[in-house]
Formats: sequence, C-alpha cells, structure tokens
Amino acid sequence: MKKKTLEDLNVAGKKVLVRVDFNVPIIDGVISDDNRIVQALATINYLTDEKAKVILLSHLGRIKKEEDIAKNSLEVVAKRLEELLEKKVNFIPYTRGPELEKAINEMKESEIVMLQNTRYEDLDGKKESKNNPELGAYWASLGDMFVNDAFGTAHRSHASNVGIASCLESAAGYLMEKELKYFGDTVDNPQKPFVAILGGAKVSDKIGVIENLLKKADKILIGGGMAYTFMKALGHNIGTSICEDDKLDLATSILENANDKIILPVDVVVTKEFREDAPFRVTNYKGMKDNEMGLDIGPKTIKLFKKELKGAKTVVWNGPMGVFEFENFATGTKNICETLANLKDARTIIGGGDSAAAAIQMGYREKFTHISTGGGASLEFLEGKELPGVVSLDDLEDGACGAGCDCGH
Repeated sequence: MKKKTLEDLNVAGKKVLVRVDFNVPIIDGVISDDNRIVQALATINYLTDEKAKVILLSHLGRIKKEEDIAKNSLEVVAKRLEELLEKKVNFIPYTRGPELEKAINEMKESEIVMLQNTRYEDLDGKKESKNNPELGAYWASLGDMFVNDAFGTAHRSHASNVGIASCLESAAGYLMEKELKYFGDTVDNPQKPFVAILGGAKVSDKIGVIENLLKKADKILIGGGMAYTFMKALGHNIGTSICEDDKLDLATSILENANDKIILPVDVVVTKEFREDAPFRVTNYKGMKDNEMGLDIGPKTIKLFKKELKGAKTVVWNGPMGVFEFENFATGTKNICETLANLKDARTIIGGGDSAAAAIQMGYREKFTHISTGGGASLEFLEGKELPGVVSLDDLEDGACGAGCDCGH
C-alpha cells in the first residue's frame, strides 16, 4: 500500500516535526562525511519554501554513559546544516522541557529548530530506542504533523519515528521516498541481468539478504571477510582469516542451493599482521599459509568479478571487498567501485555503510544511480523485510492520527 509523501501534506503555517538521520562521523569535533546532511536538504528546503515551521529530530552515536553526552552533541551538526542551507538553524540543547517548548511556540513560518540528540533520552532507561510511548507522545505534542526522512533508522522502532508517527498525520520525506523507490524497484522489478555484490565481515549479517537475492539476482559476487566462511566450508585453508565457524554448515547449505549463482574469490591478498603497512602477497587458497590472513580479493578475482559485471543492467553493492581503510588492502574495493561507476546503461545502487563511504571517499558520489544513507535499513530491505519506520507512516488514503494515541491530536 502506498504511503503519504511530503507533497500530500498541507504544511503552510504548520509545525512540522521531521525525523532526519544526521548520525554522521565526527572526528575531533569535525564532521568527516556530511552526505546524510546533504541528502536531507531537499525536504527541509521544500518545507521552508512552503512556509512550514520545521522542527528537526535526529540521533547521533550511542549514549550508554555520561561520558557519551558531550561527544555526541548535535550542535556541530546544526552549524554544518546552517552552512549548507544558508539559513538560520536554532539549535536547542534539550530533548524536552520549557526552553524547547518556548522556542517552538515562538517560531515563525519558514524557521528551523533542531532538538538535541534524541538518544540523550536513552541514558535513563532507553526511552528513545525502546519506543517509550510517553516520549513519542510528548514529541508529537510539539508539532502538527510528522515527516520521516530518516531511512537510516527506518528498520528500528523508536520513539522519534514510530512513536511520533502513531500520534500525528505522517508522511515520507523526499529522501525516504527516494530510498524506497530505488530499493523497491530494484529488488522487486530489476532490469536483467541483475548482479548483487556482497562484502563485509560476517555471513550472519547477510544470510537473509543472500537467501532473498538468490530468488531475484542472476549472480551474487561475494568478497570481504564473509567469503572466508564460504571458502572454509568448501574445504579450503583460510589460515587466520576471519571466519564464523558456527555458520559453516549454513554456508554449505547456501552454496548447495545457489544453482551456481554465487561467485567466490579465486585468489586473495594475504598478510601475517592486521596493520596498514604490513607486508603482503597474493596467493590462491591452496597457497595460503596457516599464519596468514586474507584482507582483500586478488587480481584474478577482480578480473573475474569484472567479467561477471559486464553487461549487467542492475547492480546492488553492499559491503567492501577487503579492509579498504588500509591502503595496501583497498585495491579490490577500489576496482569494484571504479567498474560500477563506469558501467554503461546500468542502474547501480550502493546499500549504505562502508561501501557507500568507500564510493564517496574515492570521488564517485555522482557516478552511481543511488547511494543509500542507511546501511542496516538497506540490508533489511534487501532481505524483503518490512521496516517499522515506513509501516508506521500514513497510507495514502488514511486519516491523520493513530489509534490509541494520547497526544491530543
């Protein structure tokens, strides 16, 4: 069933709560990647142009103890948003209370207020990430309607998305709409040939994705740490490479039922030490020594993967091919990224997380059809799961307020 989208709302003069995903990496007080902020600009600009009073909510990091408070303040994010929008953003360093309520009540049309990190509410009993109904209703009481533009948290049932949506007329923002369109169309109606590329450390993280994609994709190329579990299941020596020994039987079963759709590496870049400048060499699995670990796919695998990608019309990529943060072991990820960026007449989608960071870091942001802002959410979407943050939004023909809500709307 189709969900309401931003332009289905009459926002003029209304206080519009917007859940954004500004969970950006911050190093020494400086944002190292502002992609998630940039992706939210279209929704915010639309709302201010339409004379809405815009109230932004986001989380940042995890709050488990008092020491986490200062390093996860959204103040630096508010300043960066202000620069990108070229508009004043009134940052309120509270998640509730009279100062926040006063600032919102005094808002004029087209003004923007940003609350403090919603996860601050987790310090005392995980009220936010456990979808505390009182907290969701309180935040809902601050606005007239709700827009969820945070695809990155759509796979979680939190007070700042599901909680608010259950109380107010709600819709998907432009970014959320775009994410759902690309992933929905790509997975459900891919133009063939459809090739999926999966990397990252663990098979267990991607079991559901592999099983779902085996029904839809023509080929699945597997690299990264997860490849070693499959290789050990096939009886190969993987030395000290990362491996989930408790998933070997599962890996064997997946391969037996894959109908030759799964393509595994044929050579690897190995080293004896997990460090950036460690000496390395290329070998096949028969040549790997007991004291060596694989940290990247080798040149023959790169050539094989490029061959499988040739002529592909739809490609989904989730997870790097190796430890791309280390220059010596970034070659596989770089080559896959470059190949996809230059694939002609193909829809290319990166499913967030490390592979998205790699593509942006390597300067290919504009070369892909879509780079997702949500690693975990994109994985669950690729598994075919329903996302609570999406399910909770109003269906196109539904009314505004959820059943059982006590927010007064």
